[in-house]
Amino acid sequence: MKKRTPVSKIMSTDLMSVNVTQSLRQVDEMIRGEHIRHVPVVSGKRIIGMLSKTDLQKISFVNTVDGDGLTMAMYDNLTIDQVMTTDVVTVDKNDTILDVAVILSKNEFHALPVTENGELVGIVTTTDLIKYLIDQY
Repeated sequence: MKKRTPVSKIMSTDLMSVNVTQSLRQVDEMIRGEHIRHVPVVSGKRIIGMLSKTDLQKISFVNTVDGDGLTMAMYDNLTIDQVMTTDVVTVDKNDTILDVAVILSKNEFHALPVTENGELVGIVTTTDLIKYLIDQY
Protein backbone atom coordinates (compact mmCIF):
# COMPACT_ATOMS: atom_id res chain seq x y z
CA MET A 1 0.00 0.00 0.00
CA LYS A 2 1.29 3.44 -0.90
CA LYS A 3 1.68 5.44 2.29
CA ARG A 4 2.13 8.93 0.83
CA THR A 5 -0.72 8.94 -1.68
CA PRO A 6 -2.44 12.35 -1.63
CA VAL A 7 -6.17 12.55 -0.98
CA SER A 8 -6.55 14.24 -4.37
CA LYS A 9 -6.22 10.75 -5.91
CA ILE A 10 -9.48 9.53 -4.33
CA MET A 11 -11.56 12.66 -3.69
CA SER A 12 -14.66 13.53 -5.68
CA THR A 13 -14.26 16.69 -7.72
CA ASP A 14 -17.69 16.69 -9.38
CA LEU A 15 -19.16 18.66 -6.49
CA MET A 16 -22.59 19.90 -5.74
CA SER A 17 -22.62 22.73 -3.24
CA VAL A 18 -25.12 25.22 -1.88
CA ASN A 19 -25.01 28.69 -0.40
CA VAL A 20 -26.87 30.08 2.59
CA THR A 21 -29.42 31.90 0.43
CA GLN A 22 -30.88 28.62 -0.81
CA SER A 23 -33.69 26.86 1.01
CA LEU A 24 -33.53 23.62 2.95
CA ARG A 25 -36.21 22.33 0.60
CA GLN A 26 -33.78 22.85 -2.31
CA VAL A 27 -31.02 21.04 -0.42
CA ASP A 28 -33.36 18.14 0.35
CA GLU A 29 -34.34 17.89 -3.34
CA MET A 30 -30.66 17.91 -4.34
CA ILE A 31 -29.68 15.23 -1.84
CA ARG A 32 -32.59 12.99 -2.84
CA GLY A 33 -32.31 13.64 -6.57
CA GLU A 34 -28.55 13.23 -6.84
CA HIS A 35 -28.27 10.42 -4.25
CA ILE A 36 -25.61 12.23 -2.24
CA ARG A 37 -25.13 12.38 1.51
CA HIS A 38 -23.02 15.51 2.08
CA VAL A 39 -23.26 19.00 0.64
CA PRO A 40 -20.67 21.72 1.24
CA VAL A 41 -22.07 25.17 1.99
CA VAL A 42 -19.97 27.79 0.26
CA SER A 43 -19.51 31.50 -0.01
CA GLY A 44 -17.88 31.91 -3.39
CA LYS A 45 -15.30 29.10 -3.41
CA ARG A 46 -14.72 29.13 0.35
CA ILE A 47 -16.36 26.52 2.52
CA ILE A 48 -18.40 27.92 5.39
CA GLY A 49 -20.34 24.82 6.44
CA MET A 50 -21.56 21.31 5.69
CA LEU A 51 -25.03 19.87 5.45
CA SER A 52 -25.66 16.15 5.47
CA LYS A 53 -28.57 13.89 4.72
CA THR A 54 -28.53 13.07 8.45
CA ASP A 55 -28.93 16.77 9.35
CA LEU A 56 -32.09 16.89 7.24
CA GLN A 57 -33.35 13.59 8.65
CA LYS A 58 -33.09 15.04 12.15
CA ILE A 59 -35.41 17.86 11.10
CA SER A 60 -37.85 15.49 9.43
CA PHE A 61 -37.90 12.98 12.29
CA VAL A 62 -41.36 14.25 13.20
CA ASN A 63 -42.63 12.83 9.90
CA THR A 64 -43.06 9.47 11.56
CA VAL A 65 -46.04 11.00 13.36
CA ASP A 66 -47.26 13.99 11.40
CA GLY A 67 -46.44 13.39 7.74
CA ASP A 68 -44.50 15.29 5.06
CA GLY A 69 -46.39 18.54 5.51
CA LEU A 70 -44.72 19.27 8.83
CA THR A 71 -41.25 18.59 7.40
CA MET A 72 -41.86 21.02 4.54
CA ALA A 73 -43.11 23.63 7.01
CA MET A 74 -39.97 23.14 9.09
CA TYR A 75 -37.81 23.42 5.96
CA ASP A 76 -39.57 26.68 5.14
CA ASN A 77 -39.02 28.07 8.65
CA LEU A 78 -35.37 27.14 9.07
CA THR A 79 -32.40 28.39 7.09
CA ILE A 80 -29.29 26.58 5.94
CA ASP A 81 -27.09 28.53 8.33
CA GLN A 82 -29.31 27.44 11.24
CA VAL A 83 -28.87 23.75 10.38
CA MET A 84 -25.42 23.43 8.84
CA THR A 85 -22.31 22.38 10.70
CA THR A 86 -20.08 25.42 10.93
CA ASP A 87 -16.96 24.09 12.62
CA VAL A 88 -15.94 22.20 9.51
CA VAL A 89 -12.70 20.26 9.47
CA THR A 90 -11.04 20.44 6.06
CA VAL A 91 -8.02 18.79 4.50
CA ASP A 92 -5.66 20.05 1.86
CA LYS A 93 -5.60 18.20 -1.48
CA ASN A 94 -1.97 17.26 -0.79
CA ASP A 95 -2.70 15.70 2.61
CA THR A 96 -2.30 11.95 2.53
CA ILE A 97 -5.06 9.38 2.46
CA LEU A 98 -3.66 8.17 5.79
CA ASP A 99 -4.12 11.68 7.26
CA VAL A 100 -7.74 11.65 6.12
CA ALA A 101 -8.37 8.15 7.49
CA VAL A 102 -7.03 9.19 10.88
CA ILE A 103 -9.23 12.31 10.99
CA LEU A 104 -12.36 10.42 9.96
CA SER A 105 -11.71 7.56 12.36
CA LYS A 106 -11.38 9.94 15.32
CA ASN A 107 -14.49 11.99 14.61
CA GLU A 108 -18.19 11.45 14.13
CA PHE A 109 -18.48 12.65 10.56
CA HIS A 110 -18.14 10.80 7.29
CA ALA A 111 -16.96 13.43 4.84
CA LEU A 112 -14.24 16.04 4.64
CA PRO A 113 -14.13 18.99 2.28
CA VAL A 114 -10.83 19.16 0.41
CA THR A 115 -9.29 22.56 -0.19
CA GLU A 116 -6.45 24.15 -2.08
CA ASN A 117 -5.32 27.59 -0.94
CA GLY A 118 -8.50 27.83 1.13
CA GLU A 119 -10.83 27.13 -1.79
CA LEU A 120 -13.08 24.08 -2.03
CA VAL A 121 -11.78 21.66 -4.70
CA GLY A 122 -13.27 18.34 -3.64
CA ILE A 123 -14.80 16.13 -0.99
CA VAL A 124 -13.60 12.82 0.40
CA THR A 125 -15.89 10.38 2.18
CA THR A 126 -15.57 7.18 4.13
CA THR A 127 -16.91 5.43 1.02
CA ASP A 128 -13.99 6.83 -1.00
CA LEU A 129 -11.61 5.39 1.61
CA ILE A 130 -13.24 1.98 1.51
CA LYS A 131 -13.09 1.89 -2.29
CA TYR A 132 -9.39 2.82 -2.11
CA LEU A 133 -8.72 -0.02 0.33
CA ILE A 134 -10.60 -2.50 -1.86
CA ASP A 135 -8.47 -1.46 -4.85
CA GLN A 136 -5.33 -2.30 -2.83
CA TYR A 137 -6.26 -6.01 -2.76
